Order: sequence, then structure tokens, then C-alpha cells
Amino acid sequence: MITFPDNFWWGAATSGPQSEGRFNKKHANVFDYHFEIEPTAFHNQVGPDTASNFYNSYQSDIKLMRQAGMNSLRTSIQWSRLIDDLETNTVNQEAVDFYNKVIDSQLAEGMTPVMNLHHFDLPVELYDKYGGWESKKVVELFAGFAKQCFQLFGDRVKHWATHNEPMVVVEGQYLFQFHYPNIVDGKKAVQVAYNLNLASALAIKEFKALNIPDGKIGTILNLTPTYAASEKAEDQEAARIAELWNNKLFLEPAIFGHFPHELEELLVKDNVMWKTTEAEAQVIKENTVDFLGVNYYHPNRVKAPDLAPDSVGAWMPDRYYDAYDMPGRRVNLDRGWEIYPEALYDIAINIRDNYKNIPWYVSENGMGVSNEERFKNQEGMIEDDYRIDFVKEHLTWLHKGIAEGSDCFGYHMWTPIDCWSWLNSYKNRYGFISNDIHTQIKTIKKSGHWFKTISDQNGWEEEA
Repeated sequence: MITFPDNFWWGAATSGPQSEGRFNKKHANVFDYHFEIEPTAFHNQVGPDTASNFYNSYQSDIKLMRQAGMNSLRTSIQWSRLIDDLETNTVNQEAVDFYNKVIDSQLAEGMTPVMNLHHFDLPVELYDKYGGWESKKVVELFAGFAKQCFQLFGDRVKHWATHNEPMVVVEGQYLFQFHYPNIVDGKKAVQVAYNLNLASALAIKEFKALNIPDGKIGTILNLTPTYAASEKAEDQEAARIAELWNNKLFLEPAIFGHFPHELEELLVKDNVMWKTTEAEAQVIKENTVDFLGVNYYHPNRVKAPDLAPDSVGAWMPDRYYDAYDMPGRRVNLDRGWEIYPEALYDIAINIRDNYKNIPWYVSENGMGVSNEERFKNQEGMIEDDYRIDFVKEHLTWLHKGIAEGSDCFGYHMWTPIDCWSWLNSYKNRYGFISNDIHTQIKTIKKSGHWFKTISDQNGWEEEA
């Protein structure tokens, strides 16, 4: 048997804005608003109004998840749903009741609830009034929202995350134009990255002040390992800087309480350094994470840039490196991402050797495939053997890292039920459970039945 540690999390991850729908929400988040003003930007003009209807079907959905072998679920509490008055952080009782029922339903099914506080879903009013994450006022308001969550639900939720993939907010909103407000401003991007780190630390400070029994708090980062195109010095230097920006910018403050010195030097040299204070630096230093969630989908391969980094023009972090497409790579052609499961082993060893061997788990991993209906059998079940192979390969390399001492305690797929995926809407499907978005009928895929088997066994039998 390939066996995983005792009490291993076998589960999946989703988010409030991607699963719940907009039902009974007082405030719009940035994606709700973006769909209102530009529906044609979204695949097939499908927005977040219904998503996978989790707001109405959470009980049956959670039962389906349990039938697919999930003993844990990460979702998120929507700031735009829970809070009535965004300035004073008063709560909406209907939202409190909803999240209480979601948590209690998980516990009734024997599942561990994991709650995240920010999944790209800033209330748009806070962007309009303050500039969103550009503003330290918004950072302060986020800490107040987090405190409400901990006080309301901390008696039952023992595992919390401050952000999911904060780097995506930086890149999507301020560099590469795939999240509203689609700004291109490197200096603002750098300040937003700092502010998100500060917001995480302030939320952790609020959490620790409450002394929640058995409570743990972490953050969830998309740690895409950086691989240089060659051993050449210029390619290795490109990879070093890409790693500083893409991974260490959030990883090192979360675990060590400070930013990488080399990155700070680079940002000062380029005249884009963030604004900070000694008091804020102390907050970041004193409020590090208890555990780490790692989202991994594909490697990040880079080479030396074709243009000199000091070329004249607006500052962007990728002036120091270019993307590199490795010849002969395996690719999920529907999503365009390289399939490289060995990276999970590299992540495991990197955390073991360079990041205090902090407890961590795979908080997202998965593959999005379009037109999955073509794989339906006569009984109506999607036979997604490609997903089974993908997950098993990644778990095999993860197991190797665990066997060599990395303190990994779980694996969560993205996602339990096919969910709404930002601008891509429902173009690619990721779930163990399919969702007919026209009828909201949900059916466990072949991969979900397979996942139950390995969850029940805490692993699988090695092939001879």
C-alpha cells in the first residue's frame, strides 16, 4: 500500500463567490460588478448570479461530497455577504445563519470545515471609495471582518486561512488585466502586494487575541515552482528573480515575518518600493502562520528576458524574466497548462528544508477540461479517467515528499462540484461532481467514486 499519514485530509476546495450565487447578498464584490457592466467578458455570458447554487443546495451538496470520499472541505466566507455595514463591520444575520448551517452540515457529515476569508472577492464599494487593496483603510476593515468571522464561527471552525492566492489579486487587477478593475500599474501592484501581506498579519493578530481552543490559522499561496530554461547564468538569474517575486513575496512574510531582502533591494532600485511603517513591520513580524496551504497546478518555467531589464518603459516584474515553453512538455490542451506532477515533490522538499518544515497541505490541485459531456457513459456518469490519472500521479510524488520528512497533512482537489470560474465561467470543469448548470442536477463522476476508495483506504495498493 501507498499509505498517507493518519488523519490525512482527503477533500476539495471551493469558494463562496464561485459556488453560492448572489442570492440575498447586500453588497456586490468586484466580480459581481464586473459582470454587471461587461457580461460579454465572461465565457458564454455566464456570471456569478447562480454559480452552483450552493446557497440553496448546500445540504445535499455536502452529502454528495461525503459520498465522494471527502472528509474535509475548504470554502470561504464572503465579506460582501456577511457584513451589512462595511464601515462598521456589523453583520447580516441571514448570512450568519447561512454560514452556521453550512458549518453544521459539514460537521454532521463528519467533515472538517476549513474557512478562507478572501478569495479575490473584495466588496466593490471598498474599491470605489478607497481604491480597494491599494488602501490601508481597507486593510483595517478586513481585519475587522476577520474578527467577526472568528467570533461567530471559531467555536466550530478550527482551521482558517486569511487569503487564497493573493498574488492573483496583484497580477489580475494591477498587472495583466484579467480581474476588475484591469489596471496596469506596477507601483500600485507592489503596494497592493504589501497591503495584502499586512492584512493577513492583522487578521492573524485578531485570531491570536481570541485564543480559540485548538484553532489554527494559515494562508493559501499558489506556490508555482520556478524552473530555469537552462544552467546558463542568465537563465538561472531570471529564475531567481521570478522566484523572489512570484513565491517569496508572500511566502517569507507568512513564515518568517519579513520580506526577502533581495526583493526589497530590487524594488528600491527600481523606484517602486511600497510604503510601510515600523509599526506595520512589527505586526508582520509577530503574526506568522500556523500552517500553509499550497495551490499547485503547473510549473513556472522561465528564461533570460529577450529585452534588457533596464529598457525604458513602465515597470513590470516580468521585465527580469520571460516565460519558457519547454519542448516536449505534457500539456492539458483544454487549459493550456503543463502537467508536471514532480513539482509537488519539489515543493514538499523546499518547505521541509527552507521553511521550517511548517505543517502544510495541498490546498488546490486539479485539471480543467471542457466539454466533459463527451465522456458520459450510458448511465449518465462522466468517465474522467484523465482526472484520476492526474490526481494519482500528483499524489504519488507528494507521498514521496512526505516519506522523506515533509510535514504535509492533506490533499484538496479543486474543486468538489464544478463551479463558476471567473471570466472562464463554466468553460472548463474541475469537479469530482458534475453540475448541469441549467438544471443544477449534480452527479458524482468516476473520479469521485475513485477518490472515495483511496480516502477510505488512506491510500491505494501499489501495482505489481
